[in-house]
Amino acid sequence: MGAAAGATWRARIPELTTADPRPAAGVVIRRAGPADAQALAAIGAATFAEAFGHLYPPADLRSFLAQAHGRARAQSDLADPAKAAWLVEAAGRAVGYALAGPGKLPHPQVTAACGEVERLYLHASHRNGGVGSRLLGETLAWLEAKGRRRIWIGVWSQNHGARRLYARHGFEEAGTYEFIVGASRDRELILRRG
Repeated sequence: MGAAAGATWRARIPELTTADPRPAAGVVIRRAGPADAQALAAIGAATFAEAFGHLYPPADLRSFLAQAHGRARAQSDLADPAKAAWLVEAAGRAVGYALAGPGKLPHPQVTAACGEVERLYLHASHRNGGVGSRLLGETLAWLEAKGRRRIWIGVWSQNHGARRLYARHGFEEAGTYEFIVGASRDRELILRRG
């Protein structure tokens, strides 16, 4: 996908068009609730398109974002008592989010007792300033609130920054799977901790 298609998605999310020059300054991480469904959907679509939109044909990307990052999906995730979501806000604007719940990655050691960091995304203007580590820490604390357990996460094999972040938090490679967006198949790594 070309830069123009990625820019189209960002243009639909006005709060992401101006970067905060101080990524960690004034950043608030808070639990998302039912009233945050639209904000969660918008930041989900915007950050996915920003990070990975160039990998997919525009029609495949639009279809994927509508299904995986639409308001209905956000409402469903927020209504699920087995899941939790967080919004990252700077100057009152959503700049990232995380979603966690029961383990479901395609690995033989994933069980109902496992947890999973399903999604963790930050707008590019807020990466590499410690915000991702704070957000991951909040997510892991929630997943382990009732005791330590094995936690899983899937990450694109070429997302080296995210892989370094997860390694700093004790995650190790445990397998691979295909992440499907339309006709595209991406090699995802399955990471585990514990």
